[in-house]
Amino acid sequence: MGIRSSIKKRLPIFGSAAGQPVSPGGSAAASAGSQAAAQPTWDEEEAADAPRADVPVEQFIDELVKGNKIVIFMKGNPAQPMCGFSANAIGILTSYGRPLTHFDILSDPEVRQAVKEYSQWPTLPQIYVGGEFLGGSDILIQMHQSGELKQAIDEAFAEA
Repeated sequence: MGIRSSIKKRLPIFGSAAGQPVSPGGSAAASAGSQAAAQPTWDEEEAADAPRADVPVEQFIDELVKGNKIVIFMKGNPAQPMCGFSANAIGILTSYGRPLTHFDILSDPEVRQAVKEYSQWPTLPQIYVGGEFLGGSDILIQMHQSGELKQAIDEAFAEA
């Protein structure tokens, strides 16, 4: 049993259907590879913290999550996180040297609330890899320490 499954079973917010990951993009074979040097890999032009215009909030979140390999909904941005949990999550994610997309939930209160409903998870930041919700900062730390995060990231980038 993985760390996420173990933690989700202990949390009262997860019922039988609620504990299922949100829209996994399918499975892919894990690929081997060494961890890249710890370089920031986000591209400010790819940042999703621009206004979402007239797109319904649920559609905006769904397209962002499914259209990118790694997505973090966070307070602030990777260069200037606005809370310690977001800073921890960004530090871990950037250590893998893979491109990521972020959304500053402080820029849009509707997205801030809707992403909690989308994932059925009450706290932020929220991290998605390969279209699958992983959890927040504390789960990300545990997955990183156990090697599960590297495997999830490798699988997401192995998909064509």
